[in-house]
Amino acid sequence: MNKNLKRGLGLVAAAATAALVLSGCAAASFDAKNCKDAKLSLGSLLPTTGSLAFLGAPEIAGVDLAVKEINENGGVGGACVSVKHTDSGDTTTNIASQSVAALNAAGIDAFVGAASSGVTLSVIDQVVKDGMVQVSPANTAPVLSTYSDDGFYFRTAPSDVLQGRVLGNLIIKDGHTKVGFLTMQDPYGTGLQENAAKSIIAQGGTVVGNQVFPTATKNANAQVDKLLAQNPDAIALISFDEAKVILPYLVKTKGWDATALYLVDGNTADFSKDFTDFNIAGAQGTIPGVIAGDAFKTRLATVNKDLTVFAYAAESYDATMLIALAASVAVQNGEDVTGATIKKYMVDVSKGGTKVDFTKAGGYKTALDLIKAGKDIDFEGVSGPISFDANGDPTEAYVATYIFGTNNNNTAQDQVYGKIG
Repeated sequence: MNKNLKRGLGLVAAAATAALVLSGCAAASFDAKNCKDAKLSLGSLLPTTGSLAFLGAPEIAGVDLAVKEINENGGVGGACVSVKHTDSGDTTTNIASQSVAALNAAGIDAFVGAASSGVTLSVIDQVVKDGMVQVSPANTAPVLSTYSDDGFYFRTAPSDVLQGRVLGNLIIKDGHTKVGFLTMQDPYGTGLQENAAKSIIAQGGTVVGNQVFPTATKNANAQVDKLLAQNPDAIALISFDEAKVILPYLVKTKGWDATALYLVDGNTADFSKDFTDFNIAGAQGTIPGVIAGDAFKTRLATVNKDLTVFAYAAESYDATMLIALAASVAVQNGEDVTGATIKKYMVDVSKGGTKVDFTKAGGYKTALDLIKAGKDIDFEGVSGPISFDANGDPTEAYVATYIFGTNNNNTAQDQVYGKIG
């Protein structure tokens, strides 16, 4: 479906898109009315409800910051960029499917999202059919590396081949040799567990058990009991919100030592309001991506001053910037900006040319000037170098580690760089 037809349908479907939020034009350094003639139609599919809702605010802030800086430094094709935000929900609802339909009806060329790999797998076929570019800031399931997506899918978070390696290394480094897993049954959980187990076994450790539970479970006591019967000396919990029902039973009721507990990006969250009569002090978690530095936090505060969680903000910012840069190359080459032309240049702007540092606010202007001069650029993002491979995966990235205190919240402690592939 061509862009103009999609925009026409977007007018007809105004009611369906009423919940979409417009942002980004007010800060433009040129006439913001150009937004109505925008070259790039940008959207997001990020969680404001569901099991990963705690990641929504930082991810949305990352997108909004990028849009703000794009507009302050020339926009795309000399026009302002706006973003239509939609909710991804989680895999227990069809919110994501409704949101993708609304994005397509609104004429969106590319969007940032989803956070959940399972959500992406539920909508990706429709996204490809609609011809929209999808760039996830947080999908880590390895299965997405080889999914048949006709080149429309990218991600700025690394595959769990890397997070699994880092998680396994952390557990072994801490002196554990008999590891048990409690694993959510979905592509993300299965892929991360398999890669962590490989890392543990490769270093001489043993996986004594892997108890699987369904997504959104309200009770995994039987799985916990079965795993404890295997006498592990460390337990890794791979889940989303299910951690809120599993950890009270594992730590408070069964007395598991939290210093031998390992969490992951889906559940390394602030539990200070959830757990008030016990704590998980000493538990550690892994989250793909860099630890947000003070300078980036200051920039994020210009779009959301209330942020307390920063996970995947950098990846969301980078995803948005890469879309805008690919669109700018299309404009420079005299092409219309569509999903097809954006995907054509995504890999090119991520590597192979003049390195441009986006850890500073002026990165977009520098890159745009190079593009206008006919130069190739090499995007160096806030989250890392990115450098997409042919599957749309970053080939180098960071995974950060976090530790929980007696307040049941976590603080960053280290970040590990790794290459994939």
